[in-house]
Amino acid sequence: MRIERVVINASPLIILFRGHLESLLPGLFGEICIPEAVWSEVIGGGYRDESVSGLINVKWAKKVKVTGISPNITACGIGIGESEVLSFAMEHPGFRAMVDDKAARRCAKTFGIQTLGTGGLLLAKRRGLIESVAAELDNLRRAGLWMSDELVDLFLEEAGEK
Repeated sequence: MRIERVVINASPLIILFRGHLESLLPGLFGEICIPEAVWSEVIGGGYRDESVSGLINVKWAKKVKVTGISPNITACGIGIGESEVLSFAMEHPGFRAMVDDKAARRCAKTFGIQTLGTGGLLLAKRRGLIESVAAELDNLRRAGLWMSDELVDLFLEEAGEK
């Protein structure tokens, strides 16, 4: 099943902008929503960070208001950004929650919310948007995304590069 709509947390946005891979988002997804708490977290650091200026200038990012955080999500004890992402995805089942935080992914799984991590964007190779998963994984890791060597190997194997 093709993922068309995502709601994104701060860390994937920041990592993608820092890794110069933000253009993958509109290439892969028709609708990209960013909850207000996430938007504030990303731009709250000022204009010195390229992720901040990048987010402010893109046309594809849709800032959304989350009217309430589900009590079930609150009980998970995760941050406000992750909570808004998961609550939005819970209220809008056609959206995939893009989160990297382990606790947020565990919470999402508990409530049947489908997730996608930053590394999962490398499905872009299947869609012809990138040539090398290995090269882009290196970019993401240099940009600050922590991935175990085992996970990297899994991605490379899946991409036919190992």
